[in-house]
Amino acid sequence: MSLNFGNIHFSQQPEKVVFLSGSLFRSLGLSSKKSIQLRIGTQTISAAVKPIERSGKHIYLSSGVRNNIPVPRQGPIYIHSSREGEIELGPVVGILSDGPHNSSNPFGARASYIRQLLREGNKKMFVYAFAPRDINWQRGSVQGYILGANGGFVRRTVPLPDVVYNRLPSRKTDFSPFTNQLRDRFGKRNIKFFNWAFFNKSDIYSLLDGDVQAGKYLPETYNNPSPEQIKDMMERHNFVYYKPSAGSLGLGIYRLTYLPKKGYYARYHGNEGNTLLKFPNFNSLMRMLQAKHGSRLRNYVIQQGIRLIEIDGCPIDFRFHMHKNSKNRWAVVGIGAKKAGRGSVTTHIKNGGSLLTPEHALSRAFGSKSREVLERAKQAAITMSEAIENHHPHLLGELGFDIGIDDQERIWMFEANSKPGRSIFNHPALRGEGRASVEHIFDHSMYLSGFHRGNDS
Repeated sequence: MSLNFGNIHFSQQPEKVVFLSGSLFRSLGLSSKKSIQLRIGTQTISAAVKPIERSGKHIYLSSGVRNNIPVPRQGPIYIHSSREGEIELGPVVGILSDGPHNSSNPFGARASYIRQLLREGNKKMFVYAFAPRDINWQRGSVQGYILGANGGFVRRTVPLPDVVYNRLPSRKTDFSPFTNQLRDRFGKRNIKFFNWAFFNKSDIYSLLDGDVQAGKYLPETYNNPSPEQIKDMMERHNFVYYKPSAGSLGLGIYRLTYLPKKGYYARYHGNEGNTLLKFPNFNSLMRMLQAKHGSRLRNYVIQQGIRLIEIDGCPIDFRFHMHKNSKNRWAVVGIGAKKAGRGSVTTHIKNGGSLLTPEHALSRAFGSKSREVLERAKQAAITMSEAIENHHPHLLGELGFDIGIDDQERIWMFEANSKPGRSIFNHPALRGEGRASVEHIFDHSMYLSGFHRGNDS
């Protein structure tokens, strides 16, 4: 069938009629039709169809049509004819998030990113943002947010979407019974939903551990380790990372070190900043961890420490930002190199880390071999993305990997995130990659919605 890109306009005609410019009328194969089924998101109505004289690809929707189906806006849009006598406008993409019950800023700290998504997405499709509370399932509509002329959020009645991009901000919300029911209701209406939910570190390690291709990139890792396992790992690897399975931003992570004849050490980021404690024996180290975390230690994982490449004596790791593209293939869209702050257990910027381009970091470490090392790391990230997707039961369209490289050029994956942060795109040299990341979200939404099929004309 046919896929066209054109412009949608509003007409004041009271009857239910859709006017199409001559070239669009012919391209959609409607020459013998007097009426059509018009679909936007999950809503469909019947309307008369009439050609008009106008060059280019234009569609005019009468007020009689708009009174029966909510149309988010005028302007550029894809016009899809998937079957004879049916026209679909869109795709309609809903950005699912949450925040304060505040009409001027309903998405809190995520408002800037959501504005960027709305600005870019609406250049070629219908895009709105919404919270779970905004859905009216009986009417098949949403009280969503679009951008007004001044860049502020404006509420508008819009149809349920073709595709949902999940950016719910908290694990508590993401795993609540209400959100699980929400996902189920989207699925029953064949509304595509990505990304499904936050990952737990333990789940991803278990999932990849049995994969022949991806497993080689994993450091030795155990879920809910016993004290005996922790002691054994420290003695074999000298240092390990002990971290919460559901953690983020480097919170609650310990770097535990054993130095024969000197003792045991724990480095972490606390209320007083980066902290280093020394213990005369292993039992005293474990007593400290039990006192601070108690039963929550059951949700910790332990991971082999890796001697990463360094700049100025500070370890470097890399955030790889991955996306599915319009052809449903994984692509590396952005890479940031993160240099740890002095005395920090992680490379997180909030803990004193700094951001570099991967080319800068790798050239310092590997000189003329840096490009080759980077290409191997990119291929490793694609292999791991494919492996996670193959073993994961739900739709994934975006991933973030924390990847390390040691001085032997070996590549290691420390963490995978289904809703990666975007701080790497703050680097002036990576802002183009930030824009490409947004474009990939909508390219993949085109794929999921089915609008990619047909011949562009």
